[in-house]
Amino acid sequence: MSTPTPTRMPTLYIPHGAGPCFFMDWNPPDTWARTAAFLRGIPDSLPAAPTAILLVTAHWLAPQPSLGSAAQPGLLFDYHGFPPHTYELSYPAPGAPALARRAAALLTDAGFAPRLDDARGYDHGSFIPLKLAFPAADVPVLQMSLLRSLDAGEHLRLGQALAPLRDEGVLIVGSGMSYHHMRGYGDPRSTPVAAEFDRWLAETVALPAAERHARLTDWARASGPAGRLSHPAQAEEHLLPLHVVAGAAGDSRGRRVFTDRVMAVDISAFRFDDS
Repeated sequence: MSTPTPTRMPTLYIPHGAGPCFFMDWNPPDTWARTAAFLRGIPDSLPAAPTAILLVTAHWLAPQPSLGSAAQPGLLFDYHGFPPHTYELSYPAPGAPALARRAAALLTDAGFAPRLDDARGYDHGSFIPLKLAFPAADVPVLQMSLLRSLDAGEHLRLGQALAPLRDEGVLIVGSGMSYHHMRGYGDPRSTPVAAEFDRWLAETVALPAAERHARLTDWARASGPAGRLSHPAQAEEHLLPLHVVAGAAGDSRGRRVFTDRVMAVDISAFRFDDS
C-alpha cells in the first residue's frame, strides 16, 4: 500500500502585531481584535493540519540563513517596556531538528551557506502570533532568519529553495508587518501612505509569478514613494518575510486575505496557494 502524499500547503505572510499586543490591554481595547481573529482562523483555512511550521521571522537577521535546530526551544522576549506579565508568557511548541537539516540541505543545494542554531529561542515574531494560531503548541516549529543584507532578490531565492517543503506538509509562514515605519504609527499623515503601499502589495502578489517576482525584487522603486515611507531604508526587515513566502509559492496564486487599519495605518496578510 502506498503512503498518502501530504496535501500541498499554502504559504502565508502574516502581521505579528506590536510586541505582545494580543496579550495585554490596549487603547482602544479592540485595536488588535480583528488581527487576532484572523490569526486564530488560520488552522481552519488550511487544506490539512501541517506536519510542521517553518516560520521566517522579521526579528532575526543573520549573515547567512540561520535555522533554529533545538529540539525544545525556549522563548526570546525581544520586546521592551511592556507589562511584567508579558515576560511570563509561554509557548512550549517542539522544535523541528530534522526539518532544520532538511531545509539546510535545500538551501545548500541552492548555493546558500545555511547555519544551524541550537541555542536561539522563539522570538516574538514567532511565538506571539503562533500562540493565537496554534495555541495547543503541538505543531513542531522551525524558526528561520532573514539575511542581514536585506537583499530582496536573495529572499525570493531563499523561498524558492524551500518550496519543496510545501509538498511535505510544511506550512511556510512569513511573520512581519506590511507597514513598519515606527514614527508613522498613530500619525494620520501615514494613513494615505500605508493605504497606497497596501494597494500596491495586493496588486503585486496577485500577478503571475514572473511579474510578481520582478516587482518584489525592485519593490523600493516600483512601489513609488509609499514603499520607502512604509519601510525605511535598512529597516525593511518586516517586509522581507513576504519575499520568502512569495518565492516559496512558485506559480501559486497570491491574494490579500486580511486587512485592517490599526494605529492609523493599513496592515495586511497575504496567501499563496493553488486554489
